[in-house]
Amino acid sequence: MKIITYNVNGIRSAMSKNWLSWLQATDADVVCLQEIKASPDVLTDLILIEQLGYQHYWYPAEKKGYSGTAIFTKQTPLHVEYGCGIEDFDREGRNIRVDFEDISVMSVYFPSGSSGDERQTFKYRFLDEFGSYLNQLKWAYPKLVVCGDYNICHKPIDIHNPKSNANSSGFLPAERAWMDEFVESGFIDTFRYLNPEPHNYSWWSFRANARAKNLGWRIDYNMVTTELKSAIKSARILPEARHSDHCPVLLELAL
Repeated sequence: MKIITYNVNGIRSAMSKNWLSWLQATDADVVCLQEIKASPDVLTDLILIEQLGYQHYWYPAEKKGYSGTAIFTKQTPLHVEYGCGIEDFDREGRNIRVDFEDISVMSVYFPSGSSGDERQTFKYRFLDEFGSYLNQLKWAYPKLVVCGDYNICHKPIDIHNPKSNANSSGFLPAERAWMDEFVESGFIDTFRYLNPEPHNYSWWSFRANARAKNLGWRIDYNMVTTELKSAIKSARILPEARHSDHCPVLLELAL
C-alpha cells in the first residue's frame, strides 16, 4: 500500500498548479490531505479525481477557507470516521480516518501556535486531549497509520537551525517532549526509521528564498503503530512536488 500525506495549503490553489497531474503520476493508494481550506461543494474538479480512481472523503472546517482534512482512496473503506468527538477540534476539521480490513489510516492537521499565545495554548490542549484519543484508538485499531502535518519538529536534525528556533512554536521543549512520549507510547516515525540523514525537510517558509536554500522544517509525518513495523517498506520525502509551502511525504507498506 502506497500512502502519501500532503498539506496542500489550499486544495484549490494546489489544483491550479497542476496538482491532479502530479496525483495521477504518483499513483498512491491512499492520499491524506491537510489544510484543504475548502469544502467539496465549491470544487469543480471532483469528477477528475474520480476518473483517477479515487473515492474522496472530506472533513472541512466550519470556518470557510480554513484548516480541514480529506482522504482520497482507491480502495473502498469499511468505515469513515469524521473527527474525534472533541467539539473544538472537530469544528476545525482536524482529523478524518478510513478503516480497511487490515489497516486504518488517519489524516490529521495539528494546530499551529505561531500566531500567538492563544493558539499556542489551544495547540497544547490539542496535544494533550488528541494524544489521549490516539492512545485509546490504537488499542481498538492496532494497525494504525497517523499521517499529517504535526506542526512539530521532533529533533534538532529535523530543523535547519535548531539554536535560533529554540523558542519558536513548533520546536518548543514541551512540543518536542510530547513527540517523545507519542513515539514511546507505541508509534514509529517511518521516515526517520529508514532515513537517518540530516537536511530532510517537508516545509519551508515563503521568506528569504528558504526552499531554494533548503532552510526547512520536517513537520509532516507518517507515523505507524509498532504492529506495522515489519511492514515498513519505503519512506521518502518528495520535495520536487511544489504545489504548497509543504511537500508530500510517502510511505509504502508491504501488506
